[in-house]
Amino acid sequence: METIHLETIIDADIKICFDLSRSIDLHQISTAKTNEKAIAGITSGLVNVNDYVTWEAVHFGIKQQLTSKISKVEPYIHFRDEQLKGAFKYFVHDHYFKEQNGKVIMTDRFEFSSPFGIMGKLFDKLILKNYMKLFLLERNRVIKEFAETDKWKKVLNS
Repeated sequence: METIHLETIIDADIKICFDLSRSIDLHQISTAKTNEKAIAGITSGLVNVNDYVTWEAVHFGIKQQLTSKISKVEPYIHFRDEQLKGAFKYFVHDHYFKEQNGKVIMTDRFEFSSPFGIMGKLFDKLILKNYMKLFLLERNRVIKEFAETDKWKKVLNS
């Protein structure tokens, strides 16, 4: 299993950061490069505990679908999404939020593994970990950009 740990410091209200992170609409904006679309379950708005969403996207030139469930929500502190069905053997993505010195520290902890035994482990270590890190960094860049400007109003007030 591989783990990615990221911290993003955002100069915005913690509630805005938390809700932007749960926003299906913002997720689709941040993943435009992979043409990620919510096609089943919750397909717009904010996800909450026990919601699920099926995403369709193109990764590594292959159209894929992945269904995840929101298994935990502690408002403005933490939420977790977990794969129910998809290309990964396993994934759990924890999103943490805390206020410190007037800023929000948004922390991602993304644990994953691929199928296919030793070949999957090699793929995870040599290719997929960096790919997923860049994917999450772009997502966090967009969350930060929207949270620190008035752009968040377009997503959260619609």
